[in-house]
Amino acid sequence: MTQAHRPLEGLRVIDLTRALAGPYATLLLAGLGAEVIKVEDPDGGDLARENSPYVGRDGVTVERLHDDDISISHLARARGKRGISLNFKAEGARKVFQDLCSRADIVVENFAAGTADRLGVGYTAAKAARPDIIYCSLSGFGADRPDGKAMDVIIQALSGAMYTSGEPGAPPVRMGIPVADMLAPVFGVIGILAALEQRHRTGEGQHIDVSMLGALTSFVAIENWSALAAAGMPSRTGLTVQRLSPFGVFECSDGYVAVVAVHEKLARGLFRAMGRPELSADPRYAGRDVRVANAVPLEAEITAWSKQHTVAAVVAALQAEGVPVAPVRHPEEALVDPRVVERNETMPLAHPAYPSTVDLRSVGVPITFSAARTGFDAVLPVHIGEHNQQVLGGLLGYDDAKIAALAVEGAI
Repeated sequence: MTQAHRPLEGLRVIDLTRALAGPYATLLLAGLGAEVIKVEDPDGGDLARENSPYVGRDGVTVERLHDDDISISHLARARGKRGISLNFKAEGARKVFQDLCSRADIVVENFAAGTADRLGVGYTAAKAARPDIIYCSLSGFGADRPDGKAMDVIIQALSGAMYTSGEPGAPPVRMGIPVADMLAPVFGVIGILAALEQRHRTGEGQHIDVSMLGALTSFVAIENWSALAAAGMPSRTGLTVQRLSPFGVFECSDGYVAVVAVHEKLARGLFRAMGRPELSADPRYAGRDVRVANAVPLEAEITAWSKQHTVAAVVAALQAEGVPVAPVRHPEEALVDPRVVERNETMPLAHPAYPSTVDLRSVGVPITFSAARTGFDAVLPVHIGEHNQQVLGGLLGYDDAKIAALAVEGAI
């Protein structure tokens, strides 16, 4: 039986992105089978190339010790992509971009607002080369809003997300994963796939515009914060969600567990596991609304019990009663869970030349198809312009003299 194809095979993506938000979008497209050509500035390349830590002949290090050490960030985000170098300040590079677009289906960029047009590689330029091209812009605030530079922590701050976690009165909490940098590209890929479907029907391409602030704020808006305030319910409750009590994270003698017991059957199961079945008849806890109204004393009762027992004991007791429960794990443990490893939802990383004694893992494509597969081609732009000859000569048909002339001009 032949191995299934990947869903986006046959599509070509011109990747003008850098850092995380854009490269994650094109990483997903690569994992779904698209051919991705990553374009970097010859002067320094992708910002992620300089992100610590690095991996190389001395293993994992905080500083780059050798020229062939590779940033783990770059190793993760550039998988499955061919890399070329173009200096868009040179006229020859802009002509190369036009030629690439004429042979491509999709362009993705995450320059600051207005920069792509200023460099001559915006939607107008791409559409001139291929009228039905799909062009996706990922930015902090919108492709037409030059409101300053946007990094993940800036967007977390502006979106209100930092005040959705933590204890009342405590400082804001920065989420430990770059959630804004990851959400925007997911919406970008959704937009690209929707635009592809529309192009199948109409023959027309279009410009897709996704902002990091809009993506994250839309997630914050899933809760109605004004309604919580009007009802006198706290918006920040630390490790628990009091409007669903009992729901959240509770301390044990050797760690923490997550518990969900929002409905009557689950709440009664929790009380039995605690050895306190009489709590089901307590007027403060005998129904869902009264449990929410008395969330603070209820959570104190649960914590007093859980702190006397190990994580394993609490998990076993709650599982025996059919109450949803899980240990709170460290990311290193979570990334090697057999359930995500077997589905390639996390994948191993390796320096192309040096084996590592550290089990490096990164993101896969967390989608399973019944008649297709996902995965990354065995290609990586280790050096800036790694595949110049392959792309310019092989794909675009440039001869050696033309490529040499581009180098003399400073275009590559």
